Amino acid sequence: MKTLVDVIGKSMGHWVGDGFPVRSLFSYQQDAEALSPFLLFDHAGPRNFEPHAGPPRGVGAHPHRGFETVTIVYDGEVSHRDSAGGGGTIGRGDVQWMTAGHGVVHEEFHSAGFSRSGGPFHVVQLWLNLPPEHKLAPPAYQAITADNIPVRSFERGIARIIAGEWGDTRGPARSFSPVNLWDVRLAADAEVTLPLPEGHTSMVAVLNGHVTIGGTGVGASEIARLTRDGEGVSIHADGEATLLVLTGAPVEGAVVGYGPFVMTSETEIREAIDDYNAGRCGAMAPA
Repeated sequence: MKTLVDVIGKSMGHWVGDGFPVRSLFSYQQDAEALSPFLLFDHAGPRNFEPHAGPPRGVGAHPHRGFETVTIVYDGEVSHRDSAGGGGTIGRGDVQWMTAGHGVVHEEFHSAGFSRSGGPFHVVQLWLNLPPEHKLAPPAYQAITADNIPVRSFERGIARIIAGEWGDTRGPARSFSPVNLWDVRLAADAEVTLPLPEGHTSMVAVLNGHVTIGGTGVGASEIARLTRDGEGVSIHADGEATLLVLTGAPVEGAVVGYGPFVMTSETEIREAIDDYNAGRCGAMAPA
């Protein structure tokens, strides 16, 4: 079995634009090798937004290169638009998986409908590194709706398999390296052993509730980081809990980042900046 390495998270909050109250629970700047292939975990909310009559809140056009963003909506609605033609609105239970690759410019706002109605807002966004040979892949966008995410049921819980597999249940997301991403819901006092792969970087993020792993408590907006050695982890739910389980095969190569670009060298970062300034990372079409 895998064992607990440490508990990370509980960071100070900050705003991304005016629509996303975020806590960054980890970043590649802390320990890129230990976290690989994951680069960033932003936990936005839970927060209640009042009805808003003005322009939707969010963050305007900005670039990315060298990785993928994965956005999971637990409450609220997010509208996305990018320079490669991807876009749409995702709501509760939906996922968007954007490959920045060679370069993309995108924007993310509350949907117009959610802005007008207000209500609870709760979103997670992950940054997932691309292997060096795929850093400059063509940009792509996957819109994964809740009804296309298979559910794995077990005693006193369920798991929605967004990416990877649990037994013969496979998630719909396509990735460039082996990754598991499971949205897990546990009833109070549930005991479950999750079948996590040997050799994967493995983490259990608690989004709501409280669990115990290896005798250590893990609460909301905290992440249990596990050993790569071993298969599986046992979890006790101290009350109802919502977890995001993420595992991935480590990606080889250096990690060098600057703002919205994550590459393998300073030379590649300078090229990314030059390409963006010259418009070679794409441009947003008029709304």
